[in-house]
Amino acid sequence: MTTLDRLFALFGQSAPPLAVRGITHDSRQVAPGYVFVALPGVPLPSRKPLDGHDYIPQALARGAVAVVGQRTMRLEVPYLKVANARAALADLAAAFFGYPGQQLSLLGVTGSKGKTTVAVLLHHLLQSAAPPAGRLSTVGVRIGEAELFLPGHFTTPEAPEVQAMLHRFVGAGCRQAVLEVSSHALALERVRGLSFAVGVFTNLYPDHLDLHGSMENYFAEKRKLLARSSFAIVNNENPWTRTLAGQPHTWSYGAGGHWQIVRLVEEAGGLSLEVASPLGRFAVELPMLGRFNGENALAAMAAAARVGLSIEQLQAGLASFPGVPGRMQLVQREPFRVVVDFAHTGASLQAALEALRPTTQKRLLLVIGAAGHQDPGRRSGIGRVASQLADFVVFTEEDHRSESLKAILAALAQAHGDPRRYALVPDRRQAIRYALSLAQPGDTVLLAGKGHERTLERGQEALPWDEVAEVRQALAGLD
Repeated sequence: MTTLDRLFALFGQSAPPLAVRGITHDSRQVAPGYVFVALPGVPLPSRKPLDGHDYIPQALARGAVAVVGQRTMRLEVPYLKVANARAALADLAAAFFGYPGQQLSLLGVTGSKGKTTVAVLLHHLLQSAAPPAGRLSTVGVRIGEAELFLPGHFTTPEAPEVQAMLHRFVGAGCRQAVLEVSSHALALERVRGLSFAVGVFTNLYPDHLDLHGSMENYFAEKRKLLARSSFAIVNNENPWTRTLAGQPHTWSYGAGGHWQIVRLVEEAGGLSLEVASPLGRFAVELPMLGRFNGENALAAMAAAARVGLSIEQLQAGLASFPGVPGRMQLVQREPFRVVVDFAHTGASLQAALEALRPTTQKRLLLVIGAAGHQDPGRRSGIGRVASQLADFVVFTEEDHRSESLKAILAALAQAHGDPRRYALVPDRRQAIRYALSLAQPGDTVLLAGKGHERTLERGQEALPWDEVAEVRQALAGLD
């Protein structure tokens, strides 16, 4: 059992040797014996930040044995004042769980697009070759073949949840683990103290500028993953990541890179690739839709090869890949094709629509919204791309939270610009049914924005949501 005196000693402070049963920054999760870390809020233009210091009374009422924060305070329990509460939260969580990251070979994946797919592909390759392997990603947690889902919409959860999962990986016998690492996680110290055997940087596109302020700051945060990695895998085709391709201990992928696709055939059931690599030249069959997934496969193969997988293991692993939940997930082939994808920015939506157009016989229909309390620039990007690449669009809700859904839909419609080719249907369930009712044989319907997520945030509520199940139910109602 970790004791309070051992934890406070990390900061050169003394404390009574009380038993500590948990570390958290969320007052609602405090139980007797927990240490509560009061985090300052994250300032964003779209909302006033919460401040954890305001929730100290609730944490104490729930049984906190100590508090850590950034203000000068006197409490009835031991209190530790620190300069950076987020860094302290990460350090305390790592110590509480016994530094599990040091017992694993960690492979991290970051980037604006593709990081979830690369993380899931990479985990599948490792799991196929040397089970069990762990995975912490947007689409859930894998401990070997067992799957778990975390609450919320975080790509990378806060440090206590990260360290708890790494601890579970170690306990399950995992020797390797894949972490999908967001820019928020790097900026807000959620993966502080972790060292990676391999870091993958897929690309960089405008996003999350409400937090980072500029593309330069966004790039600097993403790049931190590579600084903490013994070896780097970077995209040679993206203008931002290409600048890193010539660094030591780095493989690049894409045109002109160390890993390249020299032949790609796109078929209804997936992709056939011929790959040139430092391991040699070889063929790969990949049961995924979209040419861009060939690039994602290159990144995953490069990272897996770096930690020892052979060509034969790469080929066998990719051929058996079951797909990524909510990522270009094929729900129905005939009489019209229905695909669910997580695309929720202009860039990712463009990639999804461009991937589907060549194999769509007739019209390409789209259902999409835009989240509240996110960079408002996303809405104009989504609207423009939808106008340019989809034949008809149904704009609907997507986690508008406390923002006005009417205003979000109006922004999407304005960016689209052609009222003959879009409809506004605020209720997402109704929007799905409406779009499917319009589909004819040979059409493709893309449901974008929710993907794998298991809640729909409407106002102050987080409603249970399963996009694929909703689509299947709506399709059944068409019969």
